[in-house]
Amino acid sequence: MRHVFSTSPWGLSRGLLAFIFPLALIPQAQAQALSNLPLAAHRAIYDLSLLKSTGDSAPASARGRIVFEFTGSACEGYAASFRQLTEVQSQEGDTSRSDMRSATFEDGDSQSFNFKVETVNNGRGADAVDGRAMKSKDGALSLDLRSPKRAKLDLDHRVVFPTEQILRIIEAAKQEKRTLDMKVFDGSDDGRKIFSTLTLIGKEAANPPEEKAAQIKALETVRRWPVKVSYFDLAKKENNPDYIMSFDLFENGISGALKLDYGNFILKEIGRAH
Repeated sequence: MRHVFSTSPWGLSRGLLAFIFPLALIPQAQAQALSNLPLAAHRAIYDLSLLKSTGDSAPASARGRIVFEFTGSACEGYAASFRQLTEVQSQEGDTSRSDMRSATFEDGDSQSFNFKVETVNNGRGADAVDGRAMKSKDGALSLDLRSPKRAKLDLDHRVVFPTEQILRIIEAAKQEKRTLDMKVFDGSDDGRKIFSTLTLIGKEAANPPEEKAAQIKALETVRRWPVKVSYFDLAKKENNPDYIMSFDLFENGISGALKLDYGNFILKEIGRAH
């Protein structure tokens, strides 16, 4: 479930890497406690279809598949592989296809993040992003980018990486907090982008999940919450989010009931397997 990147005219490949997904620095003891939360190693497949489309610029049809695999621990660090295939047809009949693959590794205390992302649009060539992001003791984020162009940059302060983001959302949900603000770096776009995010957390679910894939014994006693994360481009002055991701988040990091809202159209998960 993590976190979709900008590869199509509608940004269909942006965001899921950042997952899926607070601003102030937290004490080291609290950060260590978050890192020790048990996240389940799992593989998930999300089939996506067009739920809603409005406006002249919205696509006539859209479909896709996301394959995500997550392994690791607070001691070993967390590795994730992600692939998103999307096909979008405009109202004029033109079809755009994209294939995005990523591999990331985040150390157990969320101080370093290695990322490699490759995107192929309409079968022509491959755009590659490769680099490493690191946080200093005072929370400053620096970037060593190897591709698409070699660069060393100081980006921002108080930024979280994808697994740290999920851990903080889970911890906030357990404390019955309803909102979180955070800046997130996931290596998307050109490898330099930072998203500002607003997370809304609903009350703990009391009823069993509606999805058949989530109706398994291993998840029967695992707590879950409805979560909505809005992603804003810090480089833009607009107040509207680039996209909104909604999902059910289990306490062990597994998610379901995925929806991706791009403003003029929405994609919804129609099936999943582990």
